[in-house]
Amino acid sequence: MDRTLIATVADRPGVLNRVASLFRRRAFNIESLTVGHTEREGISRMTIVVDGRRTDSTKVAQNLEKLVDVLEVEDITDRPAILHDLALIKVRVQNRVARSEILRITDSFQARLVDMCPQTAIVEIVGSEQKIRTVVEALRSHGILEMVRTGRVAMVRGESENGNDAPSTDGLSTSEWEQGGSSWQE
Repeated sequence: MDRTLIATVADRPGVLNRVASLFRRRAFNIESLTVGHTEREGISRMTIVVDGRRTDSTKVAQNLEKLVDVLEVEDITDRPAILHDLALIKVRVQNRVARSEILRITDSFQARLVDMCPQTAIVEIVGSEQKIRTVVEALRSHGILEMVRTGRVAMVRGESENGNDAPSTDGLSTSEWEQGGSSWQE
C-alpha cells in the first residue's frame, strides 16, 4: 500500500537535491515526488509517495526530519485528505467518430479537452490515480501518442492544519478512499 507523506521545507536551492540524495543513500524507493510553493513566502511543500510494502514510511519521515531545511514531515495516509494527480494525454484522432468518442470520454470523466488538432487531441484529467488509469484505458483504443503525469499532490481535509475538523469520511482512511471507497472523492 502506498504511503503519502507531506514535507514542509524551506524554499532554498539544493533542498530537493538533498531529499533525493537521502532517498538514494537509504535505498528508499520513491513512487511519486511533487514539489511546489505554498501560501507562505519562502516555504515549499513536498508530497512524497512511497510503497509501504518495500519502504518503512516512519524511517523515511525520521530521516527527512534530520535534513537542515526540512521543517516538518507528516504521514497523512490514514487521515481524511484530498489526493490528486494531473495527466495530459495526447491521442490520435482518426475521424469524426473518434473525435466524438474522445469528447464523450472527456465529458463522462469531467476531463478537459485542452487541444484539438486535425490528427490529435490533448486531454487533461485531474483526480485519483484510479480515475486517471480508467481514462487512460478508455482512450487507449484511439492510440495514445504521449502521456505525462504530475505525481500526487495532497491536502488534509478540513479547516485546521491537523484536519481534526474534517467532515466524516464514512470511516474510510485516505488509503481506502484512494481505492475507490468514496463516490465524491474526485
